[in-house]
Amino acid sequence: MPSKDILFAVSLLPYLVFLGLLTRSGQAPRLALIGFYMTLLFIAVTIPAGIYAQKVYGVSLANVDVLHGCAEVFLVFSNVLIVLGFRQAVLEAGGEDAR
Repeated sequence: MPSKDILFAVSLLPYLVFLGLLTRSGQAPRLALIGFYMTLLFIAVTIPAGIYAQKVYGVSLANVDVLHGCAEVFLVFSNVLIVLGFRQAVLEAGGEDAR
């Protein structure tokens, strides 16, 4: 059985392919695209925070509320950007009913 670290690393590949295709298509709302890229920032923050939690506290990141909460802020921020980007696209496309 592969370790969770290997599975995590392998799971990044499809996401990077998704980002590449979405970027090249030129059809994604800019703000939403930024949000999808911000998800990578969430990952970049979470990995060192998880390592720090393990080394300093001897537990997983989920058990260190301050670190976990700070890391999750990046995920919330990226999700908000994605939603606002697609909302803006719908409104610009004439979907005033989306308000």
